[in-house]
Amino acid sequence: MKISVHAAAAAFALLGLVGCGESQTPPAAPAAQADEHEPERGHAEALKLTPQAREAAGLVVAPAGPASLVETVPLYGLIKPNAERMRSVTARFPGVVRSVSVKVGDTVRQGQSLASVESNESLQVYSVPSPLGGVVTERFTNPGEQAESSPLLTVADLSTVWIELSLFPRDRGRVQVGQRVRVQATEGGLAADGKVVFVSPLSSSATQSLTARVLVDNTSGLWTPGLYVRGEVAVAEAAVPLAVPVAALQDLEAGASVFVDTPEGFEPRAVKTGRNDGRNVEIVEGISAGENVVGEGSFVLKAELGKGEGEHGH
Repeated sequence: MKISVHAAAAAFALLGLVGCGESQTPPAAPAAQADEHEPERGHAEALKLTPQAREAAGLVVAPAGPASLVETVPLYGLIKPNAERMRSVTARFPGVVRSVSVKVGDTVRQGQSLASVESNESLQVYSVPSPLGGVVTERFTNPGEQAESSPLLTVADLSTVWIELSLFPRDRGRVQVGQRVRVQATEGGLAADGKVVFVSPLSSSATQSLTARVLVDNTSGLWTPGLYVRGEVAVAEAAVPLAVPVAALQDLEAGASVFVDTPEGFEPRAVKTGRNDGRNVEIVEGISAGENVVGEGSFVLKAELGKGEGEHGH
C-alpha cells in the first residue's frame, strides 16, 4: 500500500543528493524548505490503494444519503418450542404397553408407529401413530407399563419456534403486536428477523414481567429451545437526510471521521454526528450526500493512516 508521504521522503532524499555536490546554496536552505512544509503535516492525506489492495482489505464503499433510523427496545428471553405445533401422544384404549420404538431426540414422520399397546378389553395389540412430523421431546412410558389417559410421548414440530421475551411494565406501552424484531442468540452469532405475534395480557407475579412472543423460522434447526436470546424491538423510526453505516466511523486525531473515496485516494474527513440507532448514524456536517464513504473495512484505512503518521514522526 502506498501513501503520499512517500513523495515527501523522495523530496528529502533529492535535497540530500544536491547537498553532496558543489553548490552555492547556503547550508541552511534545506532546513528553511522543511520549515515551509511543516504546516502541511496537520492536513489529512489521501491514502492510495491498488485495486488488489482494496479487494484484500475487504472495503465496502457506498454513497452517503438518506436513511431511516430505528429506535429499539432491548429485551431478553428464551427460545421455546412452538406450543401450537406440539402434540401429546396417548393410547386410544387402555391397556399394556408392549413396545416403544422411539426415544427422546428421534425425528419422526406423521403416521409413524411410536409404540404398541395391548387392549385390556379386546386383547388385541394396536399401534400408536405419531400425530405429526417432528422430534420426540418427552417419553413417559416403557414396555410393560399401563397405558391410560396420560400421555405416552410428546412430539414437537420444531420447524418454527417461539422466542419469548420478558417485557417489563415500563416498556409495555411501546411494544405492540406486529412490530419488527431482530433476534440474536447470546452466543454463536445466530440472528433472525421476525415480528411480535403476541403480548401477554397478564404478568408473572414472580418476575413482574409480561411475555412478548416472536415467531421464528427454524427449518435450519439451529434455534435450539432452552437457549437465551436478545431481541431488539423496533418501536419508532425517524427519517434523516444524511447517514452512513456505523462501521464507517473511525476515531482519528480530528475526532469522529469517515474515509471518502476520491480520485486522489481515500480521504479522512472529520464529521459531526447526530442520532445513532446502532446500524446507521446521522451525519450533520463534514460530508455531502452522494459522496462515496467506506463502511466495512474502514478500520484498515485507519491503521494505514497511522503508519503514515509514524513515518512523518521520523
